[in-house]
Amino acid sequence: MPADRPVPPEFVRAHTRAVRPELVPEVELLVAADVVALWEAMETEQGRTSTDPPFWAAAWPGGQALARYVLDHPDLVAGRAVLDLGAGSGLVAVAAVRAGATSVLASDVDPFALTAVIVNAERNGTPGITPVGDVLGAEPPDVAVILAGDVCYDREMTDRVLPFLEAARARGVEVLVGDPGRVYLPEDRLQSLAAYDVPDTEPSPGRPAPVRRTTVWRLP
Repeated sequence: MPADRPVPPEFVRAHTRAVRPELVPEVELLVAADVVALWEAMETEQGRTSTDPPFWAAAWPGGQALARYVLDHPDLVAGRAVLDLGAGSGLVAVAAVRAGATSVLASDVDPFALTAVIVNAERNGTPGITPVGDVLGAEPPDVAVILAGDVCYDREMTDRVLPFLEAARARGVEVLVGDPGRVYLPEDRLQSLAAYDVPDTEPSPGRPAPVRRTTVWRLP
């Protein structure tokens, strides 16, 4: 698939199923109907076999916790411009608009995620969300709030994300991070705001959904 050709919305709709995450039932989200089948379909769509896994087709715990926090504390984003960093499905972006954000930049490096953001925004009736690619190589955009869910999943990503978030905070941007206790998250540099037990949206048949204790942190 040529780099300048966007992923068609029909692809996202055809390979996902609608769920309402238990922690954020206000939002209807398209997640993978079959992760393996979706991954194979992505490879076919792109015409290559090096496609990253479909991280965009899941409701990750950090994103769910951030979405819940924003919906419960709308004053954080109401009337303000927001960046959803590592947007994935767009869950946090949708929640921010529901809470009154005037506009949301939804940043992700995956072209499939950028299309999923558009589809999920339309599905939830939340205009004002603009998908954008990688923003970490430049100065933070002109926003009042950055919401970053599940961004510290490995050392390399953490080393890219933290200087970006710290630069934004130095300019007065409010920065919140949602994370389920990953080892790369520098908790000693953050302030805990809230914690949630987040049920997995992909439970095993016949078993209770696993639950992950997930914290919303503020960069002081």
